[in-house]
Amino acid sequence: MTNTEVRPVRPESARTRKSRKNRRTGQPRKASESTAATTARTRGARLLAGLFLAPTVVGIVVFTVVPIVGSVVLSLFQWDVIEDPRWAGAANYREILTDSTVLVSFRNTLVFMVLAVALQLLIALVLAIAVNGRMPKWLRSVFRSAFFFPLVLSAASISVVMKYLFNQDFGPVNWLLGTVGIASVPWLTSENGAMAAVVLAYVWQQFGFSFLLFVGGLNNIPKEVHEAASLDGASGVRKHLAITLPLLSPTLLVASVVGIINALQVFEQPYVLTAGGPGDSTRTVVMVIYETAFEQLRFGEASAVGVLLFVLIMAVTALQFRLSRRYVHYQ
Repeated sequence: MTNTEVRPVRPESARTRKSRKNRRTGQPRKASESTAATTARTRGARLLAGLFLAPTVVGIVVFTVVPIVGSVVLSLFQWDVIEDPRWAGAANYREILTDSTVLVSFRNTLVFMVLAVALQLLIALVLAIAVNGRMPKWLRSVFRSAFFFPLVLSAASISVVMKYLFNQDFGPVNWLLGTVGIASVPWLTSENGAMAAVVLAYVWQQFGFSFLLFVGGLNNIPKEVHEAASLDGASGVRKHLAITLPLLSPTLLVASVVGIINALQVFEQPYVLTAGGPGDSTRTVVMVIYETAFEQLRFGEASAVGVLLFVLIMAVTALQFRLSRRYVHYQ
């Protein structure tokens, strides 16, 4: 007779019963449940991000992309609002490229851009370095607010005040020059004086933006670098040329790109101060667009000028980023 060993039957654990139940009912395992929950949360986060971005995307499409496309299409037609648009093709571009007023306006705009942006960046950088030096925090805050304040004012109101200041007969600027023996300058009635007045009025309002950028960039430069240079005997000017400018080059790139884009679209200062005169010495591209479209009702030609200005802005910006590969240094 064979002896058979009888082993006791252990009761099933709760985990074993749950696993068997899941296999019978086809329910997902715990890892699958976790993956599904993570996927649901990711989809919810993407949906929420899309809802937050939607107003900005819609605004860009409606107020930027659609006007650009509309201007390109309109530049191929002749339209005066009264009659129906007539197809012109490239005739509008041929006409404006042979128009002396348009060509002079592009030249004036480029000259203004070079003078205004160079002066704006120089003044903003010097003041930012000075304010970032040793002074009480409350005084530093006062200077920051004072330099930024003109930027929140309208360009038209500032231009009206500047027109009074630069008046040749009773303007305070010529009065101050007279106190030191300098003859009265025809600021608004001579070609060079008018361009100088427009540049000064523009820079006075716009340099506050670059100033704040430079202040933020200077605060990000480690103080240990300047302290090490001082221990090596470097002077203040030497430290700024060899340390500050290279480390501040990314901020300089941003300030120059924004400054050039804004300068190429200047309108209020020359329109209010000089009305484009004397002659066409201060007439800018945006002034030509305004006069062609709203005074002469030649919307096709005005759109063609706008398209050329857009191409110029894109070309200059692309050139800046191309050159930045060599001259911009990141920490």
